[in-house]
Amino acid sequence: MYELMVEQKFSAAHQLREYQGKCENLHGHTWSVQVVIRTEMLDKIGLAIDFRVIKKALDNLLNKLDHTCLNQLDMFLELNPSSENIARWLYNTLKENPQLADVKLHLVRVWESDTACAAYYE
Repeated sequence: MYELMVEQKFSAAHQLREYQGKCENLHGHTWSVQVVIRTEMLDKIGLAIDFRVIKKALDNLLNKLDHTCLNQLDMFLELNPSSENIARWLYNTLKENPQLADVKLHLVRVWESDTACAAYYE
């Protein structure tokens, strides 16, 4: 089994509704997002998938989040934009990307600080 990981960053503001603490206030993070792909097969030149394909798919999604207030985006109008929910949204959206059809999306990990992250996988 082969495992590939790409990591990209985005910056955005959010607030956690009903949190009852400081995080209920509007604040921002520079999130790091890691996408992990698994596959058993390599292509004829020895690649599981070109890293550029994974990065482009992730970039397209992170561009929708970058420098926004996440609470104002359609996917988070009712759902809290927590690291957990961001990871799940990214995972589910990437899973539908036809360019990733030949590999298994294993997990998406979202770091909101150097020491705290959430991951989503099925």
